[in-house]
Amino acid sequence: MAPASLPFDRGDHGTKPCPICGKPAGDAATTPFCSKRCADVDLHRWLRGVYAVPDDEPGQSELDETGSSRDEP
Repeated sequence: MAPASLPFDRGDHGTKPCPICGKPAGDAATTPFCSKRCADVDLHRWLRGVYAVPDDEPGQSELDETGSSRDEP
């Protein structure tokens, strides 16, 4: 009997390469990575700030004393 698939299991594990090392992806528990080690490497990169989601909002350093962006006329 096959193990129950996880709710986020797309069933495509093994067909795409691991985004960290390029090996075939592992089982459903580590998808999209080939191993827990590669998943941990990815997590570490997120925590260090290597990966970042772009922000359209002006940051605090981009605001002048009036609260408006320096880019605005």
